[in-house]
Amino acid sequence: MSRHRMTRRAALKLGAGVSAAYLTTSGMVTAQGLDKVSYQTNWRAQGEHGGFYLAVTNGIYRKYGIDADIRMGGPQQNPTQLLIGGRVDIIMSNSFEAIHYVRENMPFLCIGAIFQKDPQVIICHPGVGNDSFEALKGKTILVGAGGRSGYWPFLRARFGYTDEQVRPYTFNMAPFLADKNICQQGFVSSEPFAIQQQSGVAPLAHLIADAGFANYNTTFNISRKMVDERTDVVQRFITASLEGWAEYLKGGPNVEAANKAIMRDNPDMDIAKINYAAKVMNERGIVLSGDALTLGIGAMTDARWETFYTQMRDVGVFPPGLDYKKAYDLRFINKGVGKA
Repeated sequence: MSRHRMTRRAALKLGAGVSAAYLTTSGMVTAQGLDKVSYQTNWRAQGEHGGFYLAVTNGIYRKYGIDADIRMGGPQQNPTQLLIGGRVDIIMSNSFEAIHYVRENMPFLCIGAIFQKDPQVIICHPGVGNDSFEALKGKTILVGAGGRSGYWPFLRARFGYTDEQVRPYTFNMAPFLADKNICQQGFVSSEPFAIQQQSGVAPLAHLIADAGFANYNTTFNISRKMVDERTDVVQRFITASLEGWAEYLKGGPNVEAANKAIMRDNPDMDIAKINYAAKVMNERGIVLSGDALTLGIGAMTDARWETFYTQMRDVGVFPPGLDYKKAYDLRFINKGVGKA
């Protein structure tokens, strides 16, 4: 998932931050009297986006008076640039990006988080002694550029890892498959499935969130302008999205239309991959765990944001003294939707 950091200078180059383009996507009403809201995902359509697709296909957005435009991401797109340039209303992102808004004094923030656990994992071969995070000290781990500036400083401080044990990850699983002593980054709901399909052996997937990494993922990041001027529309879009996720996680016949829509948008996706993602999201508590169990899907808390900011400040990712509370707003979530 993308974690592109945008500087203030880059934002200005897009057209003075929140540009005139913003006016073309915000405040629109369709001929049917529905409020149009666009949401940009961070990658091609997949099971990890299932709740949004279900809210479309099963009419939940329309029930709340929303004409939802769920836009599929991909390798050539930068959701943050699209948000800052005013080309989309809301983007799928994470806590890192929201705190970077504060750091760069940009008028954007996070208003909800579908994934209580960041789905990033360190994947290892079974049976070679790499059965825990502690065992990976000194072992070769393939990590991409985003991971090195994101979760890697946390792991390094938490488990005594060193930068010398890191090798570049090029999103090619061949090196991992060829050497049982190598570990690699991945997402709990995708790469382990692909590895098992190719090797016939289920790999170990160490979920970084279970080691205490407090990053929220699959978030709703939005402009302050839209939050202030279209508060009711934003609330209805968020509530409908959360209801869509509650239904999607239940599985059964209600998800069929959503899964077909995912495969229509992304022909490389198949039902086996989608079912695996849904299974793992439920088993590992990616959506329903922690605060979401009592506050509902999409939950966020002041305490969790403080933990995340503090742990990343202490490893040098964020500067001290940052007013991290400007990175989020809790008014649209924590209303018990889909709670256990």
